[in-house]
Amino acid sequence: MNVIGIQFDIAWENKRANFETVHRLVTEARPEKDSLVVLPEMFATGFSMNADAIAEPYDDETEQFLAKTAQDFGICIIAGAAMRSRDGHTRNKALVFSPEGKLIAYYAKMKPFTVGGEHNHYTAGERVTVFDFGGWRISPFICFDLRFPELFRQAAAQGRPELFVVIASWPEKRIQHWIPMLQSRAIENQAYVVAVNRIGNDPYYSYNGRSMIIDPHGNILADAESREGVIQSKLDLVTLRKYREGLPFLDDLGGLHG
Repeated sequence: MNVIGIQFDIAWENKRANFETVHRLVTEARPEKDSLVVLPEMFATGFSMNADAIAEPYDDETEQFLAKTAQDFGICIIAGAAMRSRDGHTRNKALVFSPEGKLIAYYAKMKPFTVGGEHNHYTAGERVTVFDFGGWRISPFICFDLRFPELFRQAAAQGRPELFVVIASWPEKRIQHWIPMLQSRAIENQAYVVAVNRIGNDPYYSYNGRSMIIDPHGNILADAESREGVIQSKLDLVTLRKYREGLPFLDDLGGLHG
């Protein structure tokens, strides 16, 4: 499977500007059909705590943009957005749209960033998500989740994902933690990791990107460094499954199934 990460400077609470940037970068990437394209956390607004203003119900403008983009380019898209759920709660979500423009999966961030007060504005998710696309098992996570390896182990125990996707607004001042934790999640779970961060500034933080694609041994296959642009790589499912068969330590996860 071909995977693409799109790293850019998110315009603060300006959905239209961000839609235009994403469309331009996807067009420039010229993705092959059925590629998996990944955008950052809250890609349309930035990591804003102004939940009442930016959160949307289902099938509003952000979902419509993602659905149309996925369908127009024939790609699967994973992207972050502030969503107002049918239960009345607002959650920080990863949305997954198929090449047909259908919402096929979503994940609500289980670990809100309490240091930044996220828990006061967004309700935590309650469960991990594993979905199928292109013969792969894929599990998405969001930013601060990365610091909690037990979440990834839970997904590994329940669904054996071969690919973890981490979308983020990870600040520059803690970027030294970002890379080794991504590599650890890959090695621990015998899985590829695609991690997409943003660049630029918002009213509170500076971001220097370092979006990455990492193989199951922790090797960095692609690094966006600190500039706007696209990273991509072809992932090898056959080799990964042979590796897991030869070293089947995920079978010993046992008690994490609950």
